[in-house]
Amino acid sequence: MISKNKIIDRFVSYVTVDTQSDHESDSTPSTKKQWDLANKLVEELKLIGLQDVEIDEHAYIMATLPSNVNFEVPVIGFISHFDTSPDFTGTNVKPQIIEDYEGKDIVLNKELDIILSPDYFEDLLQYKGQTIITTDGTTLLGADDKAGITEIVSAMEYLVNNPQIPHGKIRIGFTPDEEIGRGAHKFDVEKFGAEWAYTMDGSQIGELEYENFNAAGAVVTIKGKIVHPGYAKDKMINSMYIAQDFINSLPRLETPEHTEDRQGFFHLTDIKGDVEETKLKYIIRDHDKAHFEARKEMIQDLVEEINIQHEDEIIKVEIKDQYFNMSEKIQPVMHIVDIAEEAMKALDIAPLIKPIRGGTDGSQLSFMGLPCPNIFAGGHNFHGRFEYVPVESMQKAMAVIVKIAEITSEKYQK
Repeated sequence: MISKNKIIDRFVSYVTVDTQSDHESDSTPSTKKQWDLANKLVEELKLIGLQDVEIDEHAYIMATLPSNVNFEVPVIGFISHFDTSPDFTGTNVKPQIIEDYEGKDIVLNKELDIILSPDYFEDLLQYKGQTIITTDGTTLLGADDKAGITEIVSAMEYLVNNPQIPHGKIRIGFTPDEEIGRGAHKFDVEKFGAEWAYTMDGSQIGELEYENFNAAGAVVTIKGKIVHPGYAKDKMINSMYIAQDFINSLPRLETPEHTEDRQGFFHLTDIKGDVEETKLKYIIRDHDKAHFEARKEMIQDLVEEINIQHEDEIIKVEIKDQYFNMSEKIQPVMHIVDIAEEAMKALDIAPLIKPIRGGTDGSQLSFMGLPCPNIFAGGHNFHGRFEYVPVESMQKAMAVIVKIAEITSEKYQK
């Protein structure tokens, strides 16, 4: 396989390029700086020997590894995103490489007293003796999803250099703006031309996922009435108090911090307000489609109830669906999950098949006609200063890609 040092160098070269996306932008990609890594990747893909390397006007990248067998094999794909989350700064990332991790606290930043501790992040203990890449405590790392890109590029390079490994035609795709929910919006599935694909965008080693949340966003707008407070009796309507009533009327234990596994939630992500107007932004999530629809109805019903109480239309809501549970599209083609599971087992990796408490490009792509389960990329604690990735996990993910290509070829050999 490709050496550990080469994996590290490739990953570091990606994460040190700032590619944060931006919710407020209407362009694609949402930030110009995403082009910096996109253009770098195009040149690297050409350098390692891939064909049909293309980048479109929206920074979507596609490339081909041609088949090396003389029989027909379904075209498969591997996809990752190169933007990083706007939740935490990705500017001036300074990765730290911890060799032979001892299972103790890792000081990310001595001056700021920022410590990555297994007492709080117990998953760290799985990686004793391994090489771990961390942040310096002041930025995110970007393993989500530059670890996935590292693994795909490395796997393609390995297959190019080892033509004795049989495989069919493989397509790879790298997308912008996944972190703001737009990664698949302008992905040309027909042009990609794969029968199925895998996103390399999961977390810990062994993850294999084909279920995700149904997702919607809601913007609640409350109108108040400003009057001089000295003369406000029976005249002022304070929109912030009504907003407080609205917030408290939703089930308090059905929030992210109180839910797990397949449990859905309402998540208040933003509040902006004054007496005259308050806006609340929510995300709504549930794996079960019926429960998902019920959650949207609950918000609508609450809006109507508050308007009736105030005998006026002082509150309104706009709800937009964002993506749906890809299980609906993958269940009919479960052999694509079986192949990934078989590949992991062949490499002595215990598959962890579980629902995603989130979404990936694969969820949208599956509904666009490209069934697309999600495979681990190896990182932990995404979107924040405590993000880290074990190098050995990236090596294993790369090996899974190679093995999937090989197994797919073997299954269609006549």
